[in-house]
Amino acid sequence: MKEMTIGVIGGSGLYAMEGLEDVREEKVGTPYGDPSDLLVTGRLGDVRMVFLPRHGRGHRLLPSEVNFRANIYALKKLGVDQVISVSAVGSMKEEIVPGHIVIPDQFFDRTVARNSTFFGEGIVGHVQFADPVCGRLAAILAQSAREVGATVHEGGTYLCMEGPQFSTRAESRIYRGWGVDVIGMTNSTEAKLAREAELCYSTIALATDYDCWYEGHEDVSVEAVVALIQQNVAMAKDIIAAAVKCLAGERTCSCGMALQYAIMTDRALIPAATREKLAVIMGKYLS
Repeated sequence: MKEMTIGVIGGSGLYAMEGLEDVREEKVGTPYGDPSDLLVTGRLGDVRMVFLPRHGRGHRLLPSEVNFRANIYALKKLGVDQVISVSAVGSMKEEIVPGHIVIPDQFFDRTVARNSTFFGEGIVGHVQFADPVCGRLAAILAQSAREVGATVHEGGTYLCMEGPQFSTRAESRIYRGWGVDVIGMTNSTEAKLAREAELCYSTIALATDYDCWYEGHEDVSVEAVVALIQQNVAMAKDIIAAAVKCLAGERTCSCGMALQYAIMTDRALIPAATREKLAVIMGKYLS
């Protein structure tokens, strides 16, 4: 049985994973350019892990500047099977209090300036995306959050906006009317690419504020967000440490077969350069 490798993409405030042993930093080249930073490999107990800070160490990259394709490609290249995404989000519901944890099971994508597919350049494919997160991974993260004492909301919709500005009041009220639960700037793009790369994907969303819809509540500010991020990141690390113990076994979900019937293009017509570029992501389907 293949050893499972768990990838962690750290969001705002999470730039390193303490507790890893046999740590190495690796510069991973990809056909899409450089990932956000060096990737850190190591072991947490008996589990092999790969860590990547989404915005780079020191938080250097805007959400729309993150090279999402390179990040997912690099994780896949290093053997990652399952991706835990950690993200700071705004709460769109009163019961999701800043400081709470949300494990969303749906995304609503409002971004317009992202490369969110590996397809193109002579190859066409369409993956199933009705359920955009891995149900097994999400359930393990939710249970692990409860085990470490977090207040966790299991399920819900993450609205992904372009940013980097926070919402206007009008936007925030409209989004609430749509019934979304949290708002962020990164995860729907990652989820789409992870599905195409046949990786399990789920999010630990750290609620830091009430966006600006909540009348009588202080408007979102960077200072307030940073203060709660520091508190929540420690909790996220505890959740990950608890979860990885349950993720070492063989995958029983369908994420690893997401591309089985997705490719539409006649294999004989796929350009050689595209085949080479996509070998890491979908090479087993291109022969």
